[in-house]
Amino acid sequence: MSDPLATPHLALPYIAAAQAQKHVTHNEALRLLDGIVQLAVEGSGAVTPPGSPAEGARYLLAASPTGAWSGQGGALAMFVDGAWLFVAPEIGWIAYDKAADNVLIRKAAGWTAL
Repeated sequence: MSDPLATPHLALPYIAAAQAQKHVTHNEALRLLDGIVQLAVEGSGAVTPPGSPAEGARYLLAASPTGAWSGQGGALAMFVDGAWLFVAPEIGWIAYDKAADNVLIRKAAGWTAL
């Protein structure tokens, strides 16, 4: 079931009518958009987080990642504001894998090279 307080596809949070500190919700949505739109990842099938990730680095995770990525199998991991943010990719998403120099598409069975 989708979250009624977020958009259906990218799960961007809505701002409530009487919400205090609207900038927090707005900034969260911008953070997600910045990480998902025009998706180019450092690598796909990643298992272990890098020791010193660059701000904004993104990785497509393997089924059973370790360390700070543990329990986030198959997710998109984004290093934002000094912490890892995880997003579940949707079928139809397209990503450029910088390490493999190829374009991937998300299908029901996982990421596939085009």
